[in-house]
Amino acid sequence: MVENWYTGIVTKIVDATHNTRRFWIKIPELERFDFKPGQFVTLDLPIHEKKNKRWRSYSIASHPDGSNEIELVIVLLEGGVGSTYLFNEIREGSELTLRGPLGVFVLPETLETEIFFICTGTGIAPFRAMSHYLNHHNIPHNGIHLIFGSRYEKDLLYAEEMRQLEQSFPGFHYIPTLSRQDDWSGRKGYVHHIYEEMLQDKRPANFYLCGWKNMIDEAKQRIQALGYDRKQIHLELYG
Repeated sequence: MVENWYTGIVTKIVDATHNTRRFWIKIPELERFDFKPGQFVTLDLPIHEKKNKRWRSYSIASHPDGSNEIELVIVLLEGGVGSTYLFNEIREGSELTLRGPLGVFVLPETLETEIFFICTGTGIAPFRAMSHYLNHHNIPHNGIHLIFGSRYEKDLLYAEEMRQLEQSFPGFHYIPTLSRQDDWSGRKGYVHHIYEEMLQDKRPANFYLCGWKNMIDEAKQRIQALGYDRKQIHLELYG
């Protein structure tokens, strides 16, 4: 199957943190952009002569709402050619070439166990989409735990939104944890300590991991050390 490339129009840009931006992109040639929460799009950026060196993929941070507009949340990477281009050259009204939706990092039809969403940084994007989708469609579940690790409170993406969702979405638990901020009254340390502490009883669970390779590699090892099977671990790797 050959995926179509589309021309997207950037309709809105908002600074989320000191080095992270939210980009809203509308695809005028489609009435609606259908995707499953957790999927991503690939942008073709004019940063290299070779196609495969121009492509950058980003998880869709918004949930499917029947419209032709999606949201991406992108971090400015030091030395990152793609993110530097997006931050320096793209404005509201700019055009971006994209294709998608792509990827199989999606939820099953039925959620038969507790779900642990474990992420750092912009890895929260697919879990934001999934959580809003589950809530919006009243999909039955057995508990959802979003464990989000950052260094400082200022780096927590969608924090107030996730707190509000926790209040309105039964069984959804938002657990931010900070590794470097002392004057923080919430959980401190890395994401791994939290799910290890919660799962001492080895109850049935499925795990969805999204973020940088080091975090995911460590989480895979620790989750299997708790006694869970590799088949219960699903991941989306950044970088």
